[in-house]
Amino acid sequence: MSETPEEVKKVADYAADMKLPAKLRTDAIDQLGNISTREAFLALLELAANEGLIVKERDIALKKAREVLKKTSPK
Repeated sequence: MSETPEEVKKVADYAADMKLPAKLRTDAIDQLGNISTREAFLALLELAANEGLIVKERDIALKKAREVLKKTSPK
């Protein structure tokens, strides 16, 4: 994928925006997982550490970060 760091930041901002419905935040977390770049990985870790998000969303972010790590690691 060819997402720029600015695009990744925008998606991460949506994922952390507590004014948005939970479904939209979860969809944004899923999108970050699909991007599979270093920036997306770091954004997912930031979301997992964000105490403002509900535990379920933080857990999803952590799971997606693990998936990105597995996809991008040499075999």
